[in-house]
Amino acid sequence: MGVDLIKEQLRVAAGEQLTVKQHDPLMHAIECRINAEDSMHDFRPSPGKIESLNFPGGPGIRIDSHIYQGYIIVPHYDSLVAKLISYAPTRTEAIARMRRALDEFVIEGVHSTIPFHRKMMDNADFISGNFDTKYLDTHDWKN
Repeated sequence: MGVDLIKEQLRVAAGEQLTVKQHDPLMHAIECRINAEDSMHDFRPSPGKIESLNFPGGPGIRIDSHIYQGYIIVPHYDSLVAKLISYAPTRTEAIARMRRALDEFVIEGVHSTIPFHRKMMDNADFISGNFDTKYLDTHDWKN
């Protein structure tokens, strides 16, 4: 919607009013939560050392992460290692940007959910928007 949400959150925390007005969204965004998990084995946690790492970038791509090459993922905490966000004027463009970003994203040394998200970007139901929160429970997404 062309709004810096972090700035708005800080304003509200400081007791100020929101500056955002109600209007139609200007862009589409997709977020993939990249976890240190093996999606081919029921999303089993995959602790270990990140041996190689390459973050994607470019227009319409944002990544929020704390990891680095050599980082050790321990089994005692949440397995989230990054949030990968794509945004574009249309859903089709946002999906295309996410595909490219997932192809460029490399995490070696542990399993990650990158291959799972890459499959979802090619899934006909996802592309058409014909899915819900029970999708993985009711469809064979591994094929």
